[in-house]
Amino acid sequence: MVVKPEWLRVKAPQWERVGNVKEILRDLALNTVCEEASCPNIGECFHAGTATFLIMGPACTRACPYCDIDFEKKPKALDPTEPERLAEAVRRLRLNHVVITSVNRDDLPDGGASQFGRCIQAVRATSPQTTIEVLIPDLCGNWEALKIILQAEPEVLNHNTETVPSLYRRVRPQGSYERSLELLARSRQLAPWVYTKSGLMVGLGETDAEIRKVMQDLRDVDCDILTIGQYLQPSSKHLKIDNFVPPAQFDAWKQLGDALGFLQVVASPLTRSSYHAEQVRELIEQYPRVKSYELP
Repeated sequence: MVVKPEWLRVKAPQWERVGNVKEILRDLALNTVCEEASCPNIGECFHAGTATFLIMGPACTRACPYCDIDFEKKPKALDPTEPERLAEAVRRLRLNHVVITSVNRDDLPDGGASQFGRCIQAVRATSPQTTIEVLIPDLCGNWEALKIILQAEPEVLNHNTETVPSLYRRVRPQGSYERSLELLARSRQLAPWVYTKSGLMVGLGETDAEIRKVMQDLRDVDCDILTIGQYLQPSSKHLKIDNFVPPAQFDAWKQLGDALGFLQVVASPLTRSSYHAEQVRELIEQYPRVKSYELP
């Protein structure tokens, strides 16, 4: 049995607030990555009245060995009422910032891009002051699908590189490091007013030099925001933890990220891709961007 170090222990949440968020999610039949992926910050986030919504079903068409989301080769058809139900949850929770992510839907021609677009539009219609962040899959390199998402005008487009290139075959066998970088690069080229973001998990056997190289690669495609957090093994069936990275190392990566020119770096053992994502509103106020043209 792996014993977590002290710095990975979280406080017990106040279940009254957590229960309120869960009631809303159940009432509207919505999924969250907080629950499906066994996020260690679920108590803190639910207590704060926020959640990262998981659209297009709780089952994924990929079976990445680090992820706790269920695998299903042929998931159910998309629910046309999902965008409106999600928008209603955002309204009820009075969210200033919402993160919308999804399972991989490689069974769909556009990878689910159209559903992302409809969800963004629905939230805009009911909560126009809410900033929107989408955490998207790689869409199998379908760049026309990427345009569909960007045309809906999220403030932040997030796509996680997840790990270093040398570990991709073991950690993310159906993904491609080069494709993930290209997605971020194309997002910047297509819609330079949209903030781009990516995340890394550590503790799988990568080296400090490899992490630093990925950070440089992300800056080379003008990625704005970076998150780095400790990988935690969801169950005995998942990839084993190679090592627990101490907090001081995360501090060093944050300092490096600041020096490289990221607008925002969130790095700590408990950091996840959407952890404290609402801080992006401060970034938008500090570094405002104006849409200058319509996407082709």
